[in-house]
Amino acid sequence: MNNSTVNLTSPGTSTNYTNQLIGIMDRVELSVYSIGFLFGFPTHSYIIWLIVTEAGVASEFFNLNLSVCEIINCLNSMVAIISISFSNPTILPMVLQGLVFTGCSLFQCLICLERYLAVVHPVTFLKYKPLRYRVICSTVAWIITLGSCLCCIFIIVSLKIKAYVWFLSQQFLLFFCIQLFCLVSVLRALKQSGPGERAREREEENHTKRRAFYIILITTVSMTIMHIERASPQLPGGCW
Repeated sequence: MNNSTVNLTSPGTSTNYTNQLIGIMDRVELSVYSIGFLFGFPTHSYIIWLIVTEAGVASEFFNLNLSVCEIINCLNSMVAIISISFSNPTILPMVLQGLVFTGCSLFQCLICLERYLAVVHPVTFLKYKPLRYRVICSTVAWIITLGSCLCCIFIIVSLKIKAYVWFLSQQFLLFFCIQLFCLVSVLRALKQSGPGERAREREEENHTKRRAFYIILITTVSMTIMHIERASPQLPGGCW
């Protein structure tokens, strides 16, 4: 009995179990990245094509930038697939997490804020509706995203994994609170009707408010799922 106990708890057995567990995790990550690339890349390429050819760049400028971020993320997934398949770890996927968590979330927030202004503050929305304001906001968002990627590089090189996780989690909380505020505000506006409105006008306005509410809700849920799915960053130093 003692010999069998020793054999069960021997270092060799523990090492084999750890290797098997790492192999399973690698296969899971490979599957997730592969699915993300196979479905994400053609989908967002098609969305960009629709925006450019049919919907119009001016009205869907934030969605255009969001799709560009997603395409870069798909290419990042391809890099991760190659790294896992050939056992050649690289820090590039971790560096581009700044693009995923900051860039995508920023443009999702801008979409939500745009819908919020259109419903709750329509006069302000019309004032800032021209394309040049969207270009300015998008430029600032890309600069912030680039800064986030540089911060990820600094944190990874310093091997401060806790700081890396804290940095990304704080971003998620900030973006989630902003989108939640927009969601609640639009919901309150949906329940309120202006005095003396005709039934047809009220119905049209409620339709616009409901559409804005659903867009913000879907965007918020999508961002939450994205962060949960990608919140297991790879460890620097060659460990996935």
